[in-house]
Amino acid sequence: MKRTHLPMNALRVYDAAARHLSFTRAADELAVTPAAVGQQIRALEDHLGTVLFRRTSKGLELTEEGRAGLDALREGFLKFEESVQAMQAGQASDRYTIAAPREFYAQWLAPRLAAFRRENPAIRYHLIENENADFTEANLDLAVRLVDGPGDLEGIELAPARRVVVAASEDVPDEWIDWPGAPLPEGAEKRIEVGNAGQAWSSAITGMGKTILPYLLVEEAIEDGRLTVLEGPDEGRRAYWLVAPLPQWRQKKVKALVAFLTE
Repeated sequence: MKRTHLPMNALRVYDAAARHLSFTRAADELAVTPAAVGQQIRALEDHLGTVLFRRTSKGLELTEEGRAGLDALREGFLKFEESVQAMQAGQASDRYTIAAPREFYAQWLAPRLAAFRRENPAIRYHLIENENADFTEANLDLAVRLVDGPGDLEGIELAPARRVVVAASEDVPDEWIDWPGAPLPEGAEKRIEVGNAGQAWSSAITGMGKTILPYLLVEEAIEDGRLTVLEGPDEGRRAYWLVAPLPQWRQKKVKALVAFLTE
C-alpha cells in the first residue's frame, strides 16, 4: 500500500473507536458526530476489504482482523508524535521571519521590534515587505496585514478598525489623495492617485493634499504634529491584524512576541 494512499483520518477514528469500543464516546473525543465516526469506519472497512467491528448484545467489539493491526497502528501514531516534537524542537527560537507593509513597519512595528530585541538581545529578524507572502514558501512566523479580518488564518487585531482624514495642516488645498484601501467620500474629487497607504501617508505629510488612513498608522505622526486631523477618527472596516496559521501560534517564540506587541 502506498503511503500517500493511507486514509489517515479514518485510521485515527478507528483507533479512538477501538479504545472506547463505542462510536459515541469516540465521537466525543474527536469532536464529531457518531454518524461521522460510523461513516469513517465503513469507509475504512471498504478500503481494507475487511470488517473491523461487530455489534453484539454486549455492545461493540473488535473482530480478529481489527485487533490484528491495532498495536502497530498505535505505535505508528506515537512515532508521528515523536517526529512532530523533534521538528518543533529544531525550530530556531531566536529567529523571526515577519511580513509587514513597509509603511506600517516604519511607523509602528520597527520601534516595537527594537524594544523587544533590547529585552532579548540574541534574537534575529528577517523582514519581508510583501505582507501577503505565502507562509510556507516564505517560512513566515507572522504577518501584519491591513484587512477586515484574519480570514482562514488565526489572528489578533492590533487596534480597533478606525480611520481618520489627515493632512499636513488645516490649510492644505482641498485636494484628495486616493489609494485602493480607502474609498473617497461621495463627491470628492481625487487629484492624486497612489498605490498604497504608505504612498498616501508620504504624500499627505509633504502637503500634497488630504487622505483617509488607518488611525494606528498615523497616530504618532498626529501626536508629534507632522499630520493634522481634519475629520475623525471614525469607525472603519479594515484594521492591522497579526495573522498566522495555527501551528505558528503554538510556538513559544511567537507567543512571546505577540504578547509583547499587544500588551
